[in-house]
Amino acid sequence: MKVKTLGIVSGRRWISRGFSSISSQPLRVCVVGSGPAGFYSAEKQVAEVDIIDRLPTPFGLVRSGVAPDHPETKIVVNQFSRVASNERCSFFGNVRVGTSISLSELRQLYHVVLLAYGAESDRVLGVPGEDLDGIHSAREFVWWYNGHPDYSNLDPDLKSIDTAVVLGQGNVALDVARILLRSTTDLAKTDIADHALRSLQESSIRKVYLVGRRGPVQAAFTAKELREILGLKDVYIQIQEADLLKSPADERELHFVFLRRPEMFLHSERSDRKVSGVRCEKTILKANGESGKQYAIGMGEFEDLECGLVLKSIGYKSVPVDGLPFDPHKGVVPNIRGRVLGNASTDPAIIEKGLYVVGWLKRGPTGIIATNLYCAEETVASILEDLDEGLLTPTAPTPGREGLVQLLDSKNVRFVPFDGWEKIDAEEKSMGSLKNKPREKITKWEELLKAACQ
Repeated sequence: MKVKTLGIVSGRRWISRGFSSISSQPLRVCVVGSGPAGFYSAEKQVAEVDIIDRLPTPFGLVRSGVAPDHPETKIVVNQFSRVASNERCSFFGNVRVGTSISLSELRQLYHVVLLAYGAESDRVLGVPGEDLDGIHSAREFVWWYNGHPDYSNLDPDLKSIDTAVVLGQGNVALDVARILLRSTTDLAKTDIADHALRSLQESSIRKVYLVGRRGPVQAAFTAKELREILGLKDVYIQIQEADLLKSPADERELHFVFLRRPEMFLHSERSDRKVSGVRCEKTILKANGESGKQYAIGMGEFEDLECGLVLKSIGYKSVPVDGLPFDPHKGVVPNIRGRVLGNASTDPAIIEKGLYVVGWLKRGPTGIIATNLYCAEETVASILEDLDEGLLTPTAPTPGREGLVQLLDSKNVRFVPFDGWEKIDAEEKSMGSLKNKPREKITKWEELLKAACQ
């Protein structure tokens, strides 16, 4: 595909792993989103970089998505903290693009706007009964047990039911199944949100079905995640339906169910608003003649799985903001190696000058945290190429950080700087030390903002 840019100006030069300017006007970069993709991108630049996030807390997926019993994965926040503490970098938490400030305003303040705000919505199945009580997305459940302030009041019913169905067989699906079945004595030593720990301690769930529409060969979880869940104490793993066995009262069950796809959700006889099961259609795999990829085809045979809780782990989905080209079907911003396309249907394609994308918003919700490193390298390389070609030369003063502060002040937006996050961090660790936990997360918006101002 050919690429056409909206304007070319005089030359620039670039240096490895960052930017250098011939003119006296420094290049000003704004990164929207403080998760792994945002921080990896900021780390690779020596320009003035401002990172904004709608939450008062940085680190995105590392804080809100990584399971509490995976502390080794969260060590990367030390690296990100060093980036944020650098004098060339500033963090602006509690700033929402589209509400606190528009994308258009950001583009006027900065030479480069790099969108890295990830995926904060969910794919839907589109089957009958999907809106019944007791059905949640895996993202919502993960945010709930990780203390995300948007979902601290989710309150899933774990007490009055004994069976849960998780739709999907990726790493997130295994995460939520593991949290449901893991000993709360073990979880009490992690940074799991206190409200979630209390609910899990009272949980009556003893059986979890992991349902996938394809077979075990196509299951998306990694070997590491599988080994971990197979090693859970007091959990009986059931894979073949013919091997159903009764378990002792203190034993829990995890059933891997392959070659099934949800047809509809069933409601309780006592309430037409409460889920009581999932009707699944049996499937077979057929190969695509061209690609060889195997697809699940319904057989017209059905079976019901009784349950009182359903967690849909079928994929996250990004959401657009005003003024941003967006592909609603794929849930991504149309781009070429991170350069945002203003109109992807033309040839040559029209590039939005100075606007870039990275992470899940760029490629979709796939990969592990380290995948964002390579994704960031590609996008930053595109910025460097454009800089070298003279497409980003700062020919006139751009307000950048000073302009952002002034604009937020004029709108009475109470932003949280990085030292505000450090106060939240210190408070959480202090509270956690009283319970032999690494931290006790603050889960309410008002309490987070209060802690940031102490």
